[in-house]
Amino acid sequence: MAICEKLMSERIDHINGVEICSESFGDSRDPAVLLIMGASASMVWWPDGLCSLLADAGRYVIRYDNRDTGRSTTYPPGQPGYSVDDMAEDAVGVLDAYGVSRAHLAGMSLGGMLGQIMALHHPERVVTLSLLSSSIFGPPNPDLPVIDEKILDYHRSAARLNWSDRDAVVDYMANGWALLSGSAHPVDLPATRLIAAREVARARDLTSMFNHALLKGGESWYGKIGQISIPTLVIHGSEDPVLPYPHGVALAREIPGAKLVTLEGTGHELHERDWPRLVDAIVKHTAIA
Repeated sequence: MAICEKLMSERIDHINGVEICSESFGDSRDPAVLLIMGASASMVWWPDGLCSLLADAGRYVIRYDNRDTGRSTTYPPGQPGYSVDDMAEDAVGVLDAYGVSRAHLAGMSLGGMLGQIMALHHPERVVTLSLLSSSIFGPPNPDLPVIDEKILDYHRSAARLNWSDRDAVVDYMANGWALLSGSAHPVDLPATRLIAAREVARARDLTSMFNHALLKGGESWYGKIGQISIPTLVIHGSEDPVLPYPHGVALAREIPGAKLVTLEGTGHELHERDWPRLVDAIVKHTAIA
């Protein structure tokens, strides 16, 4: 499907004083699953095929662009005018915009942390949590491994990138996602480049995505993740180079009753070969209500 056709299927709502772009898949009468993407990435990194599989399994799937990504409101680079708490409230606002009173949340990386905040602050709006490639929301834990230095080195090169060169930017983004892969599956660089090209074509200001590295706020929720009483599923790759596997283990231990699904050899990614298992796990988890 052409990019212009996809843009026509998206909507922009005024939420919490900003514009948030979103898109839905499936039947609105089915149980709603809100997909929350991670840092510096728009909703298109929830692949269309994965969203369609969830919709075909009887879920009403909603994905959206966080602030400073995609077609949502952006801020000048280096000047994020919002906090982590604001981003969690945006998720609530998306549900309001769709007329959804309660939803299942599925968050990737930072998106999983926003889901944790939402589960604590608005438990009446959350039926279940599915936390993918995420970690405990809070200050850095010295007992947990840190991000692979090669990823940080790679993204430091963004300072030298010519952001007006579309092909160079697509290559930069696609190769950056390829760095996050594990050994279980071959990197599908052509497919990744297609998503990256879509990201470049629809973004208001790609350089604003780096504002997510400067985010503050959420301190009031530190140390409270163990108070989450909502049924929680943790899905984590054993070769995640961003939030290594012990983060997933710690998260599953911290939330009472949480279940851990391990994707052997998978990195910080949503690889197509993992979709059947991801969909099966999420559908079963969200079948409780």
